[in-house]
Amino acid sequence: MRTHAPDRGAGTVLALALVAVLVVLTLAVVGLARAVHARAAAQAAADLAALAAATALRDASGDPCTVAAAVVRANDAEPAGCAVAGAVVEVGARVVVLGQADGVLVARASARAGPAP
Repeated sequence: MRTHAPDRGAGTVLALALVAVLVVLTLAVVGLARAVHARAAAQAAADLAALAAATALRDASGDPCTVAAAVVRANDAEPAGCAVAGAVVEVGARVVVLGQADGVLVARASARAGPAP
């Protein structure tokens, strides 16, 4: 008669645990990459919008904040504020990383543009 060792099958349990840990780590890395990408996208949208708004202000070719909002939306972000102080425009943008419109996790960025001091 053949007896089985008490730890028979332990390798399978350990392998499944290792796979579960790898899946969790992969999901964490993917989530972090999404957040970093969203932050970069929000910053790019804010930068471009601030430049466009400052140009509109300088050339008197339209409301700077309306121009900024259009540029932010064209870059797949949401406007998050606009302020004009003299010849300087500050624009905010946000990109939702996780969640719906209000977002559980939101990447925000702002940029200023205007003449050199």
